[in-house]
Amino acid sequence: MNSLLQKLVEAWRNRAIPAKAASFALVGVVNTLIDVNVFAIAYAVTGIPLIPANVLAWLVAVSFSYAANAMTTFGPESGQVLTIRDYFKFVMSGAAGGLIATTALVIAAKFVPVITAKLISIFAGFAANFLLSNFYVFRSKRGDSE
Repeated sequence: MNSLLQKLVEAWRNRAIPAKAASFALVGVVNTLIDVNVFAIAYAVTGIPLIPANVLAWLVAVSFSYAANAMTTFGPESGQVLTIRDYFKFVMSGAAGGLIATTALVIAAKFVPVITAKLISIFAGFAANFLLSNFYVFRSKRGDSE
């Protein structure tokens, strides 16, 4: 754990983390647009029920997000190679990020207005997703020895 913290501090000083976070956020904006559009088409145009339409939209969006982040944000770590193993790790980390965001929303809503709580939850989810992607999903391709 101490080694991980040292790597995090070193990466922050080298500006690797802020640059990657900005790239991750940009992919996230496109990812959100894909999610909303796939959902709208699935639900409103094709008549797929609400929950399946939402799950389909999330799966399409998270698949795009994995590919885009593997090729850009974490390209050096992934070798710009897409693998089933990393895809499933990315999907699981995305689900964990969603759980963290929801937990943050519920807790924050007890202390601040709901819209503020939602903004806090977005930040918490983004931070969780980025950190899990950086230190878990795409870590396996690095030359680090631990």
